Amino acid sequence: MTRYREICADLAHRISAGSLQAGDELPGVRDLAQQWRTTTSTVSRAQRRLADAGVLELADRRRARVAPGAALAARRFLHADSVFTLTGSDDPALGLVVDALDGALRVVAGEGSVAGLGAVRQGRADGAAVHLLHHTGVYNAPFALGMLRGLEPHLVHLWRREQGLIVRPGNPGGLTGIADLAGRRISVRRPGTGTRLLLDRLLLAAGHDPDGLRGPEAGSHLEVALAVATGTVDAGLGVRSAAVDMGLEFVPLAWEEFDIALAGDALGPAAQLIAALQTAALRERISSLGGYDVSRSGEVTPLSGT
Repeated sequence: MTRYREICADLAHRISAGSLQAGDELPGVRDLAQQWRTTTSTVSRAQRRLADAGVLELADRRRARVAPGAALAARRFLHADSVFTLTGSDDPALGLVVDALDGALRVVAGEGSVAGLGAVRQGRADGAAVHLLHHTGVYNAPFALGMLRGLEPHLVHLWRREQGLIVRPGNPGGLTGIADLAGRRISVRRPGTGTRLLLDRLLLAAGHDPDGLRGPEAGSHLEVALAVATGTVDAGLGVRSAAVDMGLEFVPLAWEEFDIALAGDALGPAAQLIAALQTAALRERISSLGGYDVSRSGEVTPLSGT
């Protein structure tokens, strides 16, 4: 049993590291048995286990081959019992991801994108959900590179999402854009959150002072929607799905990239999450909330050296 597990782990590590790649053919069972000083039946059992996990392909009278997508499958195999800890920005759709992963994802309440990157840097979380627009017009990558430098930073794409003004049914204030917020009572997010930075940027572009807004701070998009629904504020900037969930109206303003920033050594624990994001079932559930583009969900981008 121990030798069988060692063979599985050795092959999975080699595939995860890239020394064996999709399409590569493994030596014959007899050769592998001699290499690992074990029996051919033990090697065959290990190969069948990896085939069941999507790491290898087996066919009658052919040697085992590394399967397409084997690197991710190998990381999932090696980290089957890992729990990925996510902090940073909030999003209503994250609850669906948590449910789909059945204990493999733990979301820790954060204080926004910037604080989330700090938590990853300090080793207090595996990844941070971020949506930070750089002055160059690029989302997330410049901030992840800056705050996770030296940690082999990567981005895992969650989805694109639509941000806009959440208003009461019928839009009684007649709000059509960011310029209409002047003199209104607005629910705002905490400083350092991606939504607050987006709001400040939109206000400045419209010629308004962000410090001139009046209204309470909210800890999440759903709290923004709740403040609008109760009449505490006239409007708030948030995602479309929060407005839909509360039966409110939505004035679209921008689409933004929503990613997970993580260090290279967290790719293993993130394998279950990445694989789940690529499934049609989870993508359909997220899309049904409204205001989401999941066409690239689960895409992994290395940032080192870029």
